Amino acid sequence: MARVNNWHLGREMSYPYEARFPERQFAFVFNINRCIACQSCTMACKSTWTFSKGQEHMWWANVETKPYGGYPQSWDIKILHKLHEADPGGQYWDGVVSDERTGPYGQFEGKTIFEAAETTLDPESSRVVGYLPADEEWSSPNIYEDNPVGKKGVRDQLDKVGTELPVHDTWFFYLARICNHCSYPACLAACPRKAIYKRPEDGIVLLDQEQCRGYRKCVEACPYKKSMYRGNTRVSEKCIACYPRVEGTDPESDGVPMETRCMAACIGQIRLQGLAKLDEDGTWAEDRQNPLYYLVHEAKVALPLYPQLGTQPNGYYIPPRWVPKPYLEQMFGPGVERAVERYKFPDRELLCVLNLFRRDNRIIFRYEIEEGPKIYEGNYRGRPFTLYNDTVIAFGEDGRELFRTTVEEPLHVRTNVHANSI
Repeated sequence: MARVNNWHLGREMSYPYEARFPERQFAFVFNINRCIACQSCTMACKSTWTFSKGQEHMWWANVETKPYGGYPQSWDIKILHKLHEADPGGQYWDGVVSDERTGPYGQFEGKTIFEAAETTLDPESSRVVGYLPADEEWSSPNIYEDNPVGKKGVRDQLDKVGTELPVHDTWFFYLARICNHCSYPACLAACPRKAIYKRPEDGIVLLDQEQCRGYRKCVEACPYKKSMYRGNTRVSEKCIACYPRVEGTDPESDGVPMETRCMAACIGQIRLQGLAKLDEDGTWAEDRQNPLYYLVHEAKVALPLYPQLGTQPNGYYIPPRWVPKPYLEQMFGPGVERAVERYKFPDRELLCVLNLFRRDNRIIFRYEIEEGPKIYEGNYRGRPFTLYNDTVIAFGEDGRELFRTTVEEPLHVRTNVHANSI
C-alpha cells in the first residue's frame, strides 16, 4: 500500500492508492446540539433521489438516535469491534490536543480500516476491513428512536437522579448523517472495477454505474455504510452530494453554488455546507474567513466522525454538550473536551458564525463581522458574559453579498390587517 498523510490522525497511514486531492473539497458541519430529528433532511433526499423501485431501503441521508440507534443497525459498533479484534488494546490516541492544522487531535496509534486489512485479511486483494450488513439490518431506519440511556449497568430503567446541564444522567442525542465524501474513501479503495472516483473540482465521491458490476465491495468496505446495493438493477448507489446544485448547474441555482437538498430542508438550522481549499498534502489551506475553516481550525468546535477509521471524512460535528465525554471521545476523537467547552462559552465571532447556519440556500465562501452595541451583560453558567448585537455578512463565490443577519434575532410585529395570514 501507499503511504498518505492523514491530518485527522496526526500521521501518515497506509492506503491502496497514492494520494490525490481536488482543488476544493466538499465539506459540511452539523451542529447536533440543535437536531430535533424532524427527518426533513431524510425525506428531502428520499423524495429527490431514492423514491424508485429497488431503493426502498436506501436512505442516503438519515438521522439516528444514539447510543442505541443506527442505520444499518449497529454499523459503528460492528466496525469498531473489528478494529479492536485486529489490534486489541492498541486503538488509542497519543500526544496532546493542539492548535496545529496538521495534527489538531494528537496522534492516533491504532490501526485504521486500511492498516488492519494488511494483517488480518486474506486474500491479499482484500484492501479494507469491513462487513456486509444482513438484510434485516437495513429494515428499520429509525430503530431505537428516542431511546435514552439510564444508570450504567442497569437495563431497561432510567436514572432516577435529577440532573442538569452540562451532563445528563439519562441521555440520548440525534446524529444526522450523509456520505462524508472522504478524502480517502474506503468504497473507492475496495472497488475492484475502479467504478468509484473523487471529482477533481470538489472532491465529491461518485459511482460510475456503467462500470459497476454489483460486487458490493463498496458496501462491505464503507465503515459508515453509505454505499448501498440496489437489487433490481444489480449495481450500487450512493449519495452524490447533489452535485448539480454544488456546481451551480441545477435549474434552481441560477448559476450560483447551492447547498444540497438535505442541507436546504433542515428546519432545525443545524447544517452548514461549503467548499474547503486544500494544501498539496490534503490538509485544509488557511482560509480564515471561510466559516467551515473557522469552525474546524480556528474555533475548533467541529470534529470529524470516527476519525480513527482512517478515511479522513469531510463531515464535521459540533458535539452535544450534555452527553458523557467518554462516549463522545470514542465517536469524535480527543478534541471533544475543547469543542464542548468552547461551544458552551462562545466568543463574539463564534456566536456570529453560528448564526450563518441555514440562513440561505446558497453556499457561503466568506464572512465578515460588523460590530454592534452591547445588549446584555451578566453571568452565564457561572462566568461573566457580555453579548453584543453584531452583524455577520455572508458572501458568495463571486464576492457578492448573499445576506446579513444579526446575533439578536429581530422581532417582527405583524399588522392587524390579515394578522393571521401567511
